[in-house]
Amino acid sequence: MNPSVELCSYPELDDRIVIVRAGDEVDSVFVQTERFNVLIDTLGTPELCLAALDLLEEQTKERPMIVINSHMDWDHFWGNAAVAGRAPIIAHAAALDRLRDPSAREVLRDKASQDSRFRNVDLIGPDITFSASMTLNGGDLTLELIHTPGHTPDHIAVWIPELRICLAVDAVEYPVPEVWSKSTDDLRLIRSSLERIRDLDARLIIPAHGRTYSPSTVDANLAYFQALATGTAMRQTLARRFRPISKRPENETVGGRSNRADLAWWRYRDQAFRRVDADGAPVFAPSEEQRLFGSAGSH
Repeated sequence: MNPSVELCSYPELDDRIVIVRAGDEVDSVFVQTERFNVLIDTLGTPELCLAALDLLEEQTKERPMIVINSHMDWDHFWGNAAVAGRAPIIAHAAALDRLRDPSAREVLRDKASQDSRFRNVDLIGPDITFSASMTLNGGDLTLELIHTPGHTPDHIAVWIPELRICLAVDAVEYPVPEVWSKSTDDLRLIRSSLERIRDLDARLIIPAHGRTYSPSTVDANLAYFQALATGTAMRQTLARRFRPISKRPENETVGGRSNRADLAWWRYRDQAFRRVDADGAPVFAPSEEQRLFGSAGSH
């Protein structure tokens, strides 16, 4: 069964911006400008999107509609059929690659087999795409579409400079956003995107999940990924130094110390460096190391 749809707001949020909430599943955003209306994301099914449009009927009567797909995750664009032919749909060019990938239909088949509400979903892509950035001039408000990859390759956020509001969608989440893959490149991309959003110096930052609007969420996300990157780098360094030692017999003596002692020390350091504090620094007890391994810490 589809979740219920409601219109919401946040303290200090301009009246021209409305949060369209589909239960605990996802938030989309409606923006009203002098020249046109903009719907950022169409929710997870056409029925949900139609329910949202019904609630927004009074606000949408006098102006044409533009739809933005922030990215091709199911909960953000599977409602496109409700607006197809009624409004142009804009997305990043990488969205077409994701839509053409066989995995897009595999996800739909899997979810439709588990939940009947997805059986009416038709995968409809954008009418207009862009590569780096795109600006919509609404007269009183400007919507800058910014490519923010990392969560997904096609992800975009929306910056409204007149109000200093960033609609971050899934580039910012509470507690942290998911990353597209296990590749360190995507980890680098999400950090770069978060830094770009942070540098906007937004008054409000509104993600699609987590029901938050505080700019501090960006700093928290960055701190998490910095700690993750630091821990990954440490483990890679340890792995490079540990492997050659591990290939030697344990009873071999190198530099006056047995390989068994070296192995024990590196195992200890590896475990120690798996723990980091809030600033990403390793949590490590040198006194314990000295007690256990003596001068081994001179590595």
